[in-house]
Amino acid sequence: MELVSEGPAGGLPVVEGYGDGGFRVDGAWYAGPVLVLPAGAEAWPVTGPAALDAAAVSPVLAGGDVDLLVVGTGGMPHPLPQAAGDALRAAGIAVEAMPTPAAVRTHAVLAAEGRRVAAALLPV
Repeated sequence: MELVSEGPAGGLPVVEGYGDGGFRVDGAWYAGPVLVLPAGAEAWPVTGPAALDAAAVSPVLAGGDVDLLVVGTGGMPHPLPQAAGDALRAAGIAVEAMPTPAAVRTHAVLAAEGRRVAAALLPV
């Protein structure tokens, strides 16, 4: 497991590590994809980058307390499908897609700064 951070980031959930097909967020293990919102983390039923549609990002849209969504696309870079990006931008949420290792680190830095950030992460 690749360790990223220890402890909370300004009260926001933090991804402490990733690998072996999952993520450790605030001490809890999530096998498979995970969605990390300011209110907490949850399993995210997305099968891969191509499945990132408007429905996949609906929990982020429903939360209403996010300015930026960092999307981890797995081990390789993949563009975010247009439907998901359009839905997020229409709600005033910026989105950045990148390989999961970079997304986890980016989320940790922004959360530590107290930014209103969420992460949608596919495992590596």
